[in-house]
Amino acid sequence: MVKTLTTSLLLLFLNALTLAQENTPYPASPAPLHLSLTLRVDDTPLHLNSLRYTLPSTQHQTPSTQYSITRLSFLLSHLAFQTADGTWVEAHDKYAYFDAKKRILSFDTSIPPGDYQALRFNIGLPPEANHADPAQYPARHPLNPDHNQLHWTWSSGYIFLALEGRHYKTDKTLGGYVYHFANDPNLTPITINHPLTIQSSTQINLTLDLGKLLASRNPLSPNTDGPSTHSHPGDPIAAKLKSNLPTAFTLNAISQSQRPSTQYPIPNAEPNLPAKYSPYPFTTGKTFPIPDLPADNPLITERVELGEKLFFDTQLSSNRQISCASCHTPELAFSDPRPQSIGVSGKPTRRHSMALFNLAWKQDFFWDGRVTTLRQQILHPIQDPNEMGLPLETLLERLNSDPNYKADFAKAFHPADITPHTISLALESYLLTLTSHTSKFDAAAAGKAKLTDQERRGFELFMTEYEPRTGHYGADCFHCHGGALFTDNQFHNNGLLPTSDHGRYEVTGNPVDKNKFSTPSLRNVSKTAPYMHDGRFRTLEEVIQHYSTGIHRSDTIDPNLAKHPTDGLQLSVEDQAALIAFLKTL
Repeated sequence: MVKTLTTSLLLLFLNALTLAQENTPYPASPAPLHLSLTLRVDDTPLHLNSLRYTLPSTQHQTPSTQYSITRLSFLLSHLAFQTADGTWVEAHDKYAYFDAKKRILSFDTSIPPGDYQALRFNIGLPPEANHADPAQYPARHPLNPDHNQLHWTWSSGYIFLALEGRHYKTDKTLGGYVYHFANDPNLTPITINHPLTIQSSTQINLTLDLGKLLASRNPLSPNTDGPSTHSHPGDPIAAKLKSNLPTAFTLNAISQSQRPSTQYPIPNAEPNLPAKYSPYPFTTGKTFPIPDLPADNPLITERVELGEKLFFDTQLSSNRQISCASCHTPELAFSDPRPQSIGVSGKPTRRHSMALFNLAWKQDFFWDGRVTTLRQQILHPIQDPNEMGLPLETLLERLNSDPNYKADFAKAFHPADITPHTISLALESYLLTLTSHTSKFDAAAAGKAKLTDQERRGFELFMTEYEPRTGHYGADCFHCHGGALFTDNQFHNNGLLPTSDHGRYEVTGNPVDKNKFSTPSLRNVSKTAPYMHDGRFRTLEEVIQHYSTGIHRSDTIDPNLAKHPTDGLQLSVEDQAALIAFLKTL
């Protein structure tokens, strides 16, 4: 009897425990969430680089202002959803990066499924993220500076939102505006009250209306308010942007459906590694962004050494007299002291040979960006009849008939076939190791050296905007040559007198790219004369004079230069000398 009662009580207890477990509200597994952005201007689709938009006239602005948008990029943080009891539930991914030109207009995250009554997010980053070490983020992370081009490295912190474009000034000439919204006090929360149901796979589309950003609560115009802001404390332009931002975002659509992820796919890496190899110790600066090194060509010593051997070998040219190093001298930061190099034909090349360093951070190669990988770039000069002039078939015959090369390729690859692909991978490996990060400036930044007073003045000029409205009269160099790399690796028209060479336009066929060329790094700039894509400037003094005395204005000139006075920055002789002194520390 006692045993039966005990058994019955045990069964009742187990049943109660099971029932309690079934009714315990365990957290639901996060559901995939895809958030996308539609860009509009006054309820019409955004068309970049088109002077079709108009800021209406106001009591302070007569007449209206016609303008275009050439750049929109911004950082979003801490996306969250509000439950019925007022609790905010944050999405899994804290940060997202949007860029109109790069067509980065969505991101994928996850959130516990359920019913919500509002969503919110920040434009910008909270202080702990804004001032964290930017070099910690992997390639393609939203906060990787090389990926988003939104970090002010030397003054600390990110640009929260960058809006740039062209506009007609009151004198009917074409100017430029540059609105860089940043700094901790300008972190802007956006809340959209709307019922939302998050299920197994949810898509949310938001609309950002840039017309409302410029002309809703507090109308803003380059002609009346000024053509630029860098969000200094008390800046009224930054205050207007912060006031208008919450009105610019609206919820456009919510849908439930299965869709493929837009996250970057993992490369199908086939590195063809030999049985025995030694990893190569890739070195970089402490402040450098993490590069996106090729997963299918890991750096190994055997491959790097083979690439170096090929780089200096004249067998790679038709007349066996020219190597890669003939036009890329190591002592000159792998550049050429001639305006144009001389190839096997004895004729000058069309453009100046670019310096070869910090290539791990580049995504487009040649002055016009006509190829998108280093391994593609490598094979062009070998075959070009005006450079090395050697057909790949002949190159393969030469290398395959050389027993030393056959042994070298066997050490670097498996299988050990000598092909255009393995040649390009070996040269790519060597070139990726050419990093520049040990200059006097780097030593000073690390507290191991001191800049002179003149060099410090040059650094101040370099990193200061030209913005008379706020009392800043800098050289404005950092917009295109900022960050630890001293380049944004983008394409710009920097106001050179045009020639028959139209640069990026010859690749894209897009008129907005006319006379745009790749921005070179200013590291080692004292060694890489002459300057520009055609070597037209022999000295740094000539380069500074170009920007100081007035540039050639055209429809495609960069807005960061278009906002400058017609007669240039008019830097004093002393400031020009200081700027050059600083550049020589790089």
